[in-house]
Amino acid sequence: MKFCFFLLLLISSTIVAQDTLLVQHVPDFPMDGQANHPAWQQSKWYPLPARNELAKELDSRFKILYSDKGMYVYLEGKDQKISTSYLNDFEDLYKADVFEVFFHPNPANPLYFEYEINPLEKELVLMVPNLQGKFYGWLPWHYEGERKVQKKVSIKHIPGGMGTWSAELFIPFTLLTPLENVPAKPGMVWKGNFCRLDYDTGKMAKWSWSPLPGTFHDYKKYGVFVFK
Repeated sequence: MKFCFFLLLLISSTIVAQDTLLVQHVPDFPMDGQANHPAWQQSKWYPLPARNELAKELDSRFKILYSDKGMYVYLEGKDQKISTSYLNDFEDLYKADVFEVFFHPNPANPLYFEYEINPLEKELVLMVPNLQGKFYGWLPWHYEGERKVQKKVSIKHIPGGMGTWSAELFIPFTLLTPLENVPAKPGMVWKGNFCRLDYDTGKMAKWSWSPLPGTFHDYKKYGVFVFK
């Protein structure tokens, strides 16, 4: 009863007509970049709605799960070509084709995690303090071993036609230290978002699960995660 009251209070006080998703618990499993493991059957598909005209022809969607050790995310989108030249991690990946993940475990604290991955399997990993709309990302320290994100990218392109690219991710809870409400447990409530950018036309096409009319860093409008 207390949990239900907290969830209703959170939704009514911090979100206006936002989405809510249920995150199912699973044992840890290997990834192949295409979400072929049976564990993914525990998650429904969630759409990544187009947020401008340029994005409407490229359907995008995602799935999400969690284990005792971390978060699993699978993102998939139709695409006509790979539009990125970023060949190194921690570059400005958002200036080209990219998927973005935002986790905000404690909505009362303006500190959240951002992860970006491009079709060349390059990543940007940030902890973001957002104080009264002033935000800047900080890179992880000792980003190695059990703190490192596991990632697999798959590209299926048809010459002259429509293809897809996808990213399968495991984001360990050890990386999210010292954020509060980590690791996730049944009954917990986080906020967060999933986004995509594409530059096939030379201009930005954008998608986001929760509608953000401006910056992707408008964390007060992120959607709700409920852990089962």
